Amino acid sequence: MRREPDHALLDAAALGGWAALIDALPSPVWLVDAEALRVVAANVAAALLFGMPVRELIGRPALELSASPEDAFYWAEAAEGIAEDIESDTLVRRLSGGQTLPVTRRVTRVRAGERMVYVVALVDRSEQVRIERDLEASTAELQATLESTADGILVTDLAGRIRNFNQRFAAIWGVPEDLLVRRDDDAVFDWMRRSVIDPNTYMRRLSAIDEATMLQASDVIRLHGGKVVERVTLPHCIRGRPIGRVYSFRDMTEKLEANERIETLSHTDALTGLPNRRQLGMRLDAAIHAAQRDASTFALLFLNLDHFKHVNDTLGHAFGDRVLLDVAERIQACLRQMDTVARLGGDEFVLLLDKADATSAEAVARRVSEELQRPFAQAGMTFTVTSSIGIALFPADGSSSDEVMQHADTAMHAAKSAGRAGIRFHQPGPERSGPTLRSRMQLDHAMRQALAQGRFRLNYQPKVELAGGRVVGVEALLRWRDPERGEISPGEFIPVAEESGFIVALGDWVLSTAVRQAAAWERAGQPLAVSVNVSALQFQQPGFVEHVGDAVRDAGLTPELLELELTESILIQDAAEALARLNLLAELGVRLSIDDFGTGYSSLSYLKRFPIACLKIDRSLVSGLPDDASDAGIVRAIVQMGRALNLEIVAEGVETAAQRAFLEQAGCDLFQGFLFAPALDVVALQSRLDSHRNMPHAAPRPAPPRHRVAH
Repeated sequence: MRREPDHALLDAAALGGWAALIDALPSPVWLVDAEALRVVAANVAAALLFGMPVRELIGRPALELSASPEDAFYWAEAAEGIAEDIESDTLVRRLSGGQTLPVTRRVTRVRAGERMVYVVALVDRSEQVRIERDLEASTAELQATLESTADGILVTDLAGRIRNFNQRFAAIWGVPEDLLVRRDDDAVFDWMRRSVIDPNTYMRRLSAIDEATMLQASDVIRLHGGKVVERVTLPHCIRGRPIGRVYSFRDMTEKLEANERIETLSHTDALTGLPNRRQLGMRLDAAIHAAQRDASTFALLFLNLDHFKHVNDTLGHAFGDRVLLDVAERIQACLRQMDTVARLGGDEFVLLLDKADATSAEAVARRVSEELQRPFAQAGMTFTVTSSIGIALFPADGSSSDEVMQHADTAMHAAKSAGRAGIRFHQPGPERSGPTLRSRMQLDHAMRQALAQGRFRLNYQPKVELAGGRVVGVEALLRWRDPERGEISPGEFIPVAEESGFIVALGDWVLSTAVRQAAAWERAGQPLAVSVNVSALQFQQPGFVEHVGDAVRDAGLTPELLELELTESILIQDAAEALARLNLLAELGVRLSIDDFGTGYSSLSYLKRFPIACLKIDRSLVSGLPDDASDAGIVRAIVQMGRALNLEIVAEGVETAAQRAFLEQAGCDLFQGFLFAPALDVVALQSRLDSHRNMPHAAPRPAPPRHRVAH
């Protein structure tokens, strides 16, 4: 290395005690001649820093030991004599190896004898820089971790100042970006306070957390807009000493909404939103507890729609679902706010009437029944829905929810068995619900087997003129003798057949068999009009009119010799559809009559519109004649109405001569009943007719009224 002449540098005498002074310092220090700008003295620490002996440092240019533009600029100014004292962070170059080192450097201009020198003192920042870089890397990793979590994180010191946060925190709380950029802690905390629904409770809780520095807590906070946030707070400690607090915020809104939906679905019916069986059970238990506490009563109504399966089978389940929604709304409109209506599934609904007795329960049941009978309109169609309702009372009809529910269900099935579209209270007696259901299944199976094996038969009950005494027709009545059960009453198997839908096949067999028998009598020269009962389900079948026409044509029967007896409920379930079918039947030439008149929902408007030829007075109205004034008045009114409408009147269940005399005097046309003959098989009927023909009779019966086809 090129060395300047020694005379250019300060001598030892000029340095005085500076050299000894810097040797005693632990930090790297060297002296630079202010004129030559070369190193004139250095201590051991400086030699270690630059990696060479002190003697090799002496005489080197000061700029050679620098590694930054700032130092180059400084020593250039020093050469001009204008450099001032300086202290800053910079770099120096290690002479052995050439690497640069970060240092804090202070340069001070002092006098050494007659000359000026620069005292250069360094503090090695290598370890500090390494620590800072490690800390920076750790901070970056921590920030990345904070940003990767789904929770919002807020870190504060013990004074409550914000030390750190992630963007998820800002998103959950909706903190404006400008507040975060300004690092305005007070504004951020105020924003959070104003975001919660209950700021007073929120602030009280924060105060309690601040007072307990080691507290670990979890809270649920509801924000404006419906958001629900879970806040978890933990103390932030170093070596066991708290230095602040860490808050994590988790948005629980979707989870809570999902839980609420699950909870709602577990307690409500998915289609109607009404309570389901589970929630009904809970409310029923609560009602029992309240009733026992208050010594009060409540009523349970079990409602089942009649023939609703045909709606689903014919029009589809989507259509049926819309009808069920309408049904649910109508039922709810009939109840008080304190009452409950639940859907158990399908077309079954249960009504829980709080603090209700028998009278109020029946009133609600009738109100619901009437509301459901109002025409429904769906997809351009108009139709009627009826219901069967069973009623049970607590505590009279059971001491537990299961008992009350079971008894209401049993009462509902009793209403079904009685012809549907009715209301029944539970009748105390031996418990039959379990065996009854099993016996119904067994009976249904036995009926199907009996039809396939030809075990059903028809008996015929004569219809007799009241005035002339002639037999002018018969009613075909179904009979069944089972090999194991013996003779089974129609009152037992017909309701089961209607409930299972088997009544359609059974009714078709009755119609075909009766028509063939009537044709046989006609061919034998003994024409008798045959009446056949038609069930509502059979009448509603799409091909019913065609089936009747085919049966008459195949048997070769004169159509006027077939009379179809319809129940009043058929006429009200869908008046427009019923009218269309009745007109088609009337055009075939068959007679139409209303059976059991006076016990249902008949009205003059129906009688005027429909092509009905005959009314049959129900046996329940005949049984009290002639002594029961009420029955007598009703019968006279029916006869007079029938006369006014040009209808033939037939009385059922006539068993005494007094009943016959009253009916004849009232102007009734025909009667049937045990007074003349029960339902007989063909052979016994023929014998009875033969013996009757030998008896004297009054004048011939006038011709029956002609059919009226409505338009």
